[in-house]
Amino acid sequence: MTQRPLTVDLNADIGEGYGLYDFGCDGELLEVVSSANIACGFHAGDAHTMRRTVERCLSKGVSIGAHPGLPDRLGFGRREMAASPEEVADWIVYQIGALQAFVAAAGGVLRHVKPHGALYHMASAKPEIAEAIARAIRSVDSSLLLFGPAGTFLEKAALSQGVSFVAEGFADRAYLPDGRLAPRQLAGAVIEETERAVSQAVSIVKEGRSVAIDGSWAAVRAETICLHGDAANAAERARQLKQGLEAAGIKTSFPRK
Repeated sequence: MTQRPLTVDLNADIGEGYGLYDFGCDGELLEVVSSANIACGFHAGDAHTMRRTVERCLSKGVSIGAHPGLPDRLGFGRREMAASPEEVADWIVYQIGALQAFVAAAGGVLRHVKPHGALYHMASAKPEIAEAIARAIRSVDSSLLLFGPAGTFLEKAALSQGVSFVAEGFADRAYLPDGRLAPRQLAGAVIEETERAVSQAVSIVKEGRSVAIDGSWAAVRAETICLHGDAANAAERARQLKQGLEAAGIKTSFPRK
């Protein structure tokens, strides 16, 4: 029997500039990734950036996802906030709805949702926040996929709410031995070496594991791999990551659920 080839989605967070301020290397990343998570105006992004980014994604055939975050531009959505589940649900609906309108206006279809930054981690660790996010997604469009870390409250909430879940891994973030992402304040939490990032992505896809920050092995299940676009060499790293995956016999494609 012929073995089915390995495939993985390659995603990036984009559209994170606003006003007069450009950010990241979106154009170069869109030449490589199979899906994009577009900032929806809370942690970053604005109406004009959202429209332009949606149009660029459609022109490149890249699947579009919403990247809703906490209302904290000053902290780029990476600082945890005290928020009720009701507030979180409203923020999610608001941001998905805004991006969904731009996607529809451009003749496209919104495919997925990936929480940003601190909201991503809050949802992974707090069941009430995870349930609020999954419930909000279902209320807007039950066909939307939810990207998040495997084995967390976010995955459990998606299952309970009937929302299809896509497990996400990271090429450029180190893991703790228990499979959680290492907090950014820890030394070595962000992987700077491109070769190491490529090796980690291949290991996650082919073996379901990654070398943890302490040198041990951490189990990591992933159907999509994220590469952050805010590093100085993000575009070149993205190209090398895709080349490395293909060299390992791994194709890149948006997940089909």
